[in-house]
Amino acid sequence: MLTVEKGLDVPKSIIRNKYPYKIMEVGDSFFVPDGKLNQICNGNYRVGKQLGWKFVARTENNGVRVWRTE
Repeated sequence: MLTVEKGLDVPKSIIRNKYPYKIMEVGDSFFVPDGKLNQICNGNYRVGKQLGWKFVARTENNGVRVWRTE
């Protein structure tokens, strides 16, 4: 049987990125060799919401390039 516990705070989630989002300025970009566009776009969205910034990703050669746009 499970017990209901009251008064516990939800722990804050820790987001760790392997990409250099936080040090980017508008116009900066980075390249991810063999990156998958949909996975990188999902990461861009999450980090963008957290930081209040916008990112754009495009396939390039054999990978994905990400730009900070705002």
